[in-house]
Amino acid sequence: MKRTAVILAVLALLMPAVASAGDDFSPVDQVSTLVGTMSHHSFSQGNTYPAIGRPWGTHLWTPQTAANNDTWTYTYTANKIRGIKMTHQPSPWVGDYGQFCLMPVTTGPVVKDDERASWFTHKAEVATPYYYSVYLAEHDATLELTPTMRAARVRITYPQKEQSYLVVDAYEKGPAGGSEIRIEGNRIYGISRKIHNQSLNKANQLWFVIESDTPFQTAEVKMPEDGHAIALVGFKTAEGQQVNLKAAASFISPEQAEQNLKELDGKDFEAVKAEGNAEWNRELGRIRIEGGTPDEQKTFYSCLYRSLLFPHDLSEITADGRRVHKSPHDGKVHDGYLFTDTGFWDTFRCLFGLIDLVWPEQAAKIQESLVNHYLESGFLPEWCSPGHCPTCMIGNNSASVVSEAYIKGLRGYDIEKLWEALKHGAHAALEKTTATGRLGWEEYDALGYVPCDIGIRESAARTLEYAYDDWAIWNLGKALGKGEEELAPYAKACQNYRNLYREKVGMMSGRKKDGSWPEPFNPYKWGGDFTEGNALQYTWSVFHDPAGLAEIMGGWEKFAGNLDALFELPPLYDDSYYGFTIHEIREMQVMNMGNYAHGNQPAQHVIYLYDWCAQPWKTQARVRDAMKKLYHSGPDGYCGDEDNGQTSAWYIFSALGFYPVCPASGEYALGSPLFDKATITTENGKKIEINAKGNGAENVYVDSFKFNGKNHTANFITHDKLSKGAKLVFKMSAQPNTGRGTKPADRPYSFSENK
Repeated sequence: MKRTAVILAVLALLMPAVASAGDDFSPVDQVSTLVGTMSHHSFSQGNTYPAIGRPWGTHLWTPQTAANNDTWTYTYTANKIRGIKMTHQPSPWVGDYGQFCLMPVTTGPVVKDDERASWFTHKAEVATPYYYSVYLAEHDATLELTPTMRAARVRITYPQKEQSYLVVDAYEKGPAGGSEIRIEGNRIYGISRKIHNQSLNKANQLWFVIESDTPFQTAEVKMPEDGHAIALVGFKTAEGQQVNLKAAASFISPEQAEQNLKELDGKDFEAVKAEGNAEWNRELGRIRIEGGTPDEQKTFYSCLYRSLLFPHDLSEITADGRRVHKSPHDGKVHDGYLFTDTGFWDTFRCLFGLIDLVWPEQAAKIQESLVNHYLESGFLPEWCSPGHCPTCMIGNNSASVVSEAYIKGLRGYDIEKLWEALKHGAHAALEKTTATGRLGWEEYDALGYVPCDIGIRESAARTLEYAYDDWAIWNLGKALGKGEEELAPYAKACQNYRNLYREKVGMMSGRKKDGSWPEPFNPYKWGGDFTEGNALQYTWSVFHDPAGLAEIMGGWEKFAGNLDALFELPPLYDDSYYGFTIHEIREMQVMNMGNYAHGNQPAQHVIYLYDWCAQPWKTQARVRDAMKKLYHSGPDGYCGDEDNGQTSAWYIFSALGFYPVCPASGEYALGSPLFDKATITTENGKKIEINAKGNGAENVYVDSFKFNGKNHTANFITHDKLSKGAKLVFKMSAQPNTGRGTKPADRPYSFSENK
């Protein structure tokens, strides 16, 4: 008894220490920034680069392994680095702008990227979200960088040399841009201009300033190509001598670049590094997971990191404390936020839903930014980098992003102006683009679909997305109290998906202007009437009305059978529209999941549709299978393009146990949680606790579910209840519970059932 008392006393003393250790939780240490970097043009396993910055940072930095202006900037299999560059690139398919590069050199006064390149190994590389370090073997130098929102500290450790060098490459050349550099004292000033061929961009100048604590003994500006400026500065270095640099940049002016440099005032390298570590831990730590394998935990936080990079906050803080931005639309400086470098075709599906749920204050800033996009250009963005991209993807999915935010309770911005913007964009198209507003809107409004024979590509995909967007406008209008006369056209138009359902084949199809169907029909054909997909996949793009889709298919049993077929058919394909096998097709083919193409966004919600047809256990099993097969924490850890946080956010939601199939409905379809426990602490302090009792690799099925202590048989939960703070308890099993979630009342939202 006495011995037991002693033991209990010792345990009591230890308990505070255990609690304290828990307070040292550091999710940023679980992040691998290299996930997805083992990619190339013909096969994507993420198409990412290690982005070093702050959450939603104005500027990011990345090591450069590729040749200048090769948009596959960093690939894991490369063995040489050409420098570390400032970047704003959202995708290799879109390209970069506002870029310059730093590189230490000791082999002589060389400046060209292939001449200055150095061998490196990942064994001597550290790539975290807030700090990067690499040993450059060719130059016997170590390069380190740690950034703030708009500036960075750089530390270079040189060997003993009579003449060591620093190269600053401003990249751009004429006639599509150009760059200039001047050197004054221990400062390098530059400007990098680019006419971004993927963007209608009138703010195409980046001013930068670099300050060295080591005086330059030699300094010159070289012009290896027309309009392409590179600085080469030199100094004598002792063994292990550290040269410390401060760098900052601005899209507004050279004076603002110097103002941005003040973000580093009073902070040495280690202080900036610690600040970055703390900021990432704060944001990543808003979701705390317990259980799962080490790789699953690392995958989760690596995906969460990717979900916090885009869109970029392009705003800057002036000397008098004003928040302003240089508009890519009119080239003028305006007050307020402007977020860019994201494509809503990808990210409307769940990235913005994740931000709305966990970071509602940040989400409201993004909505304010959308108001500014509209005021400055006359349209809401669909794909911006930084201005409207002329041909990037399709759709009018800003309607979903705006509606979802308001339906989920975001306020504090001009929603009436956004309502005006949505109505305008639904019946107009931005000149010189095929991707902003609605291409084919006249025919869509007149016929109820975009015909496939009038010279507009991907007509069926456009029709299906426009129909969902019309529903999103209708749903927002209801929430705003708009009148029936104003809303009726959108309620009607959201049913336009029915006009493309080809009963003979049981799938969606393109349709001619005269109402006839094109022949021959091939369900395996990618492209043509669809966007990076085929009829098998796009038939399910009726986010807002699965019940209506089931009706035209012939009922829920047929609906379920068609879903099964998508996953069970062999991965056959027809790539004749493209003339070659695009990487999205190849990524589907190799995954052994039938014609389900998780590596591209149009099909990512489909796996949850069993929740509608009274077979939720199939969603549970397939979601867990997808997380297991298609994601891990290695450099090949994605199954296709990551795409600005969307494919990562799918994993985050799915690992938590729910997913926003119809984003603007305010509902989440239930799946199968990956971890034993997850705790979400939202930006406004609400706690959401998710417990999965009996969870494990084999126990993927939900036997029962409680929401806030009450039995819950429905296959969905609502944002309204979740966001106020909630407790979710899943009881997991190795066997499916085929009696749970099977009643009509258990189905998530459908317009046809919930008008």
